[in-house]
Amino acid sequence: MDPVEVFVADEQAEVAVDALRWVHLARMVLEEQGVRGDAELSMLFVDEKSMGDLNERFLGREGPTDVLAFPMDDELIESGRQPDQGGRGPGSPSEPSDAKVAQRQAMEHNVPIDDELSLLVVHGVLHLLGFDHEDDDEAAVMERRERELMARFRELERGQ
Repeated sequence: MDPVEVFVADEQAEVAVDALRWVHLARMVLEEQGVRGDAELSMLFVDEKSMGDLNERFLGREGPTDVLAFPMDDELIESGRQPDQGGRGPGSPSEPSDAKVAQRQAMEHNVPIDDELSLLVVHGVLHLLGFDHEDDDEAAVMERRERELMARFRELERGQ
């Protein structure tokens, strides 16, 4: 069966984004979660203003967030979730990510920007697959899976 198609666009200039690396990570997450064949994922890295506009438009929340996930085909997602429980997404990007917010969060967490971007890619893909963190139990399951997937990706990058 063909691998899932993953596309990425970097529409911001403030943070260096290794697009190919994030394509590999997103594809690995989808494969590890059992998604195969006729599926697509698009990731869009945007600036802080664009993310704030999307957050307000689709979730009614002011200011930028780090990730918004927009499923385009509810057949793959039993919960039918929309962007973090908001309305239908903008139509083209499945997962916008704000690289500037990621950079700030990396500094706050004292981790490299690539570690923070890695977490956000995994987090966004898991949201698209129905994971959530609305309550403590859901958050614990999602966070554990994020750690497992990021560890797996590090192993793959090291060639193990």
